[in-house]
Amino acid sequence: MFEFQPNASSGMGVADHSKNTFMELKQKKVHRYVIFKVDEKKKEVVVEKTGGPAESYDDFTASLPENDCRYAVFDFDFVTSENCQKSKIFFIAWSPSTSRIRAKMLYATTKDRFRRELDGVHYEIQATDPTEMDLEVLRDRAH
Repeated sequence: MFEFQPNASSGMGVADHSKNTFMELKQKKVHRYVIFKVDEKKKEVVVEKTGGPAESYDDFTASLPENDCRYAVFDFDFVTSENCQKSKIFFIAWSPSTSRIRAKMLYATTKDRFRRELDGVHYEIQATDPTEMDLEVLRDRAH
């Protein structure tokens, strides 16, 4: 494991807890979703909230702030046309148009660095309003 050097452009690190929580979602299926936020004081991406396996996509979207940016991962379960149970992990960059310019810039500059830390994400979605990350969008991407 290489030692993380903060990226000069964003200066944001990734909390070990964030990586570990993602691994729990990926390997142990103990979370349905994880919402991450940039902690400007700590200069790192931290876990804001996790949702249990029984929580729904609606629970997840309701947990995202209306006027502020977040990163999230959602473990999407679905059944294929061959009737196989599958699961795909989505990385969602939530950047509502109503959020502050500073927040949008901060999340935009930190995203790639953070996203690379999450090994095992299948798809990425950029959303500026809820329709762009509708459940149908995930379903279309996953199939």
